[in-house]
Amino acid sequence: MNFTCERTKLVEALSNVQRAVSPKSNLAALEGVFISAENSQLKLCGYNTEIAIKTSIDATVLNEGKIVLSAKLFTDIIRRLPAETVTIETKERLTVSIKSGLSEFSLVGISAEEFPEVPEIENPDSINLPVQIAKSMIKQTIFAVADIDTKPVHTGTLFDIKKNEIKLVSVDGYRMAVRTEEIKENLEIRFVVPGKALGEVLKLLPDGEDKTLQIFAGQRHIMFNTGEYCVISRLLEGEFLDYEVSIPEKFKTRVSVNTRLMLESVERVSLLINERLKSPVRCNISTGFARLSCSTAIGKAFDEFPIKTEGEDIEIGFNSKYMMDALRNSDTDEVIIEINGSLSPIKILPKEGKNFLFLVLPVRLRAQ
Repeated sequence: MNFTCERTKLVEALSNVQRAVSPKSNLAALEGVFISAENSQLKLCGYNTEIAIKTSIDATVLNEGKIVLSAKLFTDIIRRLPAETVTIETKERLTVSIKSGLSEFSLVGISAEEFPEVPEIENPDSINLPVQIAKSMIKQTIFAVADIDTKPVHTGTLFDIKKNEIKLVSVDGYRMAVRTEEIKENLEIRFVVPGKALGEVLKLLPDGEDKTLQIFAGQRHIMFNTGEYCVISRLLEGEFLDYEVSIPEKFKTRVSVNTRLMLESVERVSLLINERLKSPVRCNISTGFARLSCSTAIGKAFDEFPIKTEGEDIEIGFNSKYMMDALRNSDTDEVIIEINGSLSPIKILPKEGKNFLFLVLPVRLRAQ
């Protein structure tokens, strides 16, 4: 193998691909990045047996070939090389020469045959989403993915596709996020994508209104093609929560509120809360105002903001972090909050349309 390419493009590609590389593994090849030079292209791949990230950049290829190099060391070397171009050549016994300007390194590589085969997506269903919509859908649901794996399937996001509509759903036992969009494809499929994989897709999605994210869903694996990168992930197995049953249909109290005002108010009263001093935020809703209060061992806080109300007055408690996450991910100036009683989930909706729905479970309040 012998090729020359632009150093900056190689650094960018390596920086993204190596996020799928295992930091420690019993198989040395999994700690490396797979490099293949062929047909004026340099192909790069990182793979940790759960997620793979692949890309390619232009290169002047004199001799084709493939090898695996330590991802961290190789990236660090390329990042610090002095010239704009870099030439890489394999020598005898898997030794690799790296030259740029007056700098030269020699690394011992690993045979490409030792790199595990990345899964192929067989007979996939395909979906195309505009990049800006894909970004919005992932961002507005990934925050509610479960961190712990008491039920592993909830560490991912459900893709629920029926006819010409796609819903992304995340739950963690304390809250739920649902994001809905119309699509051109007439499909009826469901699958759950690990939150870690969606996080990588979100980082790799390009800017631009005319860009498209291609999704290829198979029986056990899924591929996201951003144009420059491919992210391949296994799908999670298990019975996902029946989320539609969990959404309250009725309400006793309905509130229209300025999203920023409510977020700032929750942030203020939450200043007394930390990992050591945990306390729910108490919310009193009555005609014209929502009054928030919080009490911990170090003090008390009170704040209020104007609202438009419909229905009964109510007092309800909630976890401040979960409420702030929901409000921060509401992409509208105003939201509608519906509550069906002090022990019913708090339902957060856009003032117009049905693009998102957030649920935050209430916290039982102690009598004052």
